[in-house]
Amino acid sequence: MIKLDQELLVSLGLGNLSEKDQKDLLNHMLETLQMRLGLRLTNQMTEEQFNEFQIYADNQDQASAFKWLETNFPNYKEITQNEFDNLCEEVKQSSAAIIASIESGENPFGTEVDDQAESTNQQ
Repeated sequence: MIKLDQELLVSLGLGNLSEKDQKDLLNHMLETLQMRLGLRLTNQMTEEQFNEFQIYADNQDQASAFKWLETNFPNYKEITQNEFDNLCEEVKQSSAAIIASIESGENPFGTEVDDQAESTNQQ
């Protein structure tokens, strides 16, 4: 079972992060997992399957999207768990660098860079 929570961060060596940094990291992990799953699954879809699935995504109908995935990709949960395990291993291996980055005042989760890009685009 996949749970993105404080207990996970403890197991990855990141349980001592501030509440804000924990929240930022968990959000970053969720976004990364969703992106990787999306890429992996869409690469396996036919154009017709992609168009069907896109309807659920466009309507933000998560329940139907998950049902569709389970029907069309019976190994969806296995793929998800595999991607989650890979991501957790990467985060664990990077935990010292993540902590060092935060302690030096950098934002390792990209939000500062995104804010700067948005500011530049508005000018």
